[in-house]
Amino acid sequence: MRPAVAELLETLDLETLERNLYRGRSPQVGWQRVFGGQVLSQALVAATRTVEGRRAHSLHGYFLRPGDPSVPIIYEVDRIRDGRSFATRRVVAIQHGEAIFSMSASYQAEEEGMSHSLPAPDVPRPDELPDEAALRDLVLKEGPDNMVRYFERERPIELRPTELRHYTTNEPLEPRQYVWLRASDRLPDEPEVHQAVLAYLSDMTLLDTSLFAHGLSVFNREIQVASLDHAMWFHRPFRADEWLLYAQDSPTSSGARGLSRGLIYDLDGRHVASTAQEGLMRRRTR
Repeated sequence: MRPAVAELLETLDLETLERNLYRGRSPQVGWQRVFGGQVLSQALVAATRTVEGRRAHSLHGYFLRPGDPSVPIIYEVDRIRDGRSFATRRVVAIQHGEAIFSMSASYQAEEEGMSHSLPAPDVPRPDELPDEAALRDLVLKEGPDNMVRYFERERPIELRPTELRHYTTNEPLEPRQYVWLRASDRLPDEPEVHQAVLAYLSDMTLLDTSLFAHGLSVFNREIQVASLDHAMWFHRPFRADEWLLYAQDSPTSSGARGLSRGLIYDLDGRHVASTAQEGLMRRRTR
């Protein structure tokens, strides 16, 4: 297994401190704050540790304070309800005695029912696109220092956007993008692992979509961006180590906040998950 993927799995393997109490650590890679997808996925792991016989179908989280990567994160789980079909959990992530993230998650026992979905977008498949080296070269040339340092290392994920023009022009463009993504090596077979890894991946590129309408990208040093909340729904089984299409759009932005939505499809065109996120997008004052 690639070291970066092994490190990601180690990051998601929380330490149990006491019933309903877990400790997570952050990779020491020079980031000034903890990546939001990491807190999201660790919180999901903590909640899942307290549930039996059911699988997560939705989560709703709020990013309250920037996470400090130099110290552990404590996850406290509240077992709100255990019903016959559904279970509900609330998780608070704590650092330095204060909450940095809160999340509610719902779990459901496996159940048959009516099924429908809209077709996947007609876009180039990952084997028809340039490999990640093109994105890496772009980041090393245009990206902010913290992102450059991240891309200089071996990473646990692969990204293949269908279009790189959003990141290389100041021209306002349609706030929509399509990105293929996956873990960069084989993962264990447990579905809970794939849900946690997809939660980690789902925070990547989503906020960018809100900026495209304004001729901006996360590479722009004159803006401040941060995830404010994140919602996710799991619809069908999937593997996070196989290519998934992340179809994103941003219907609106106002008040220094942008709303982005995402639909996630597998290679067979099955709609496996959905996301929504509001993010801070503020111009810095000099």
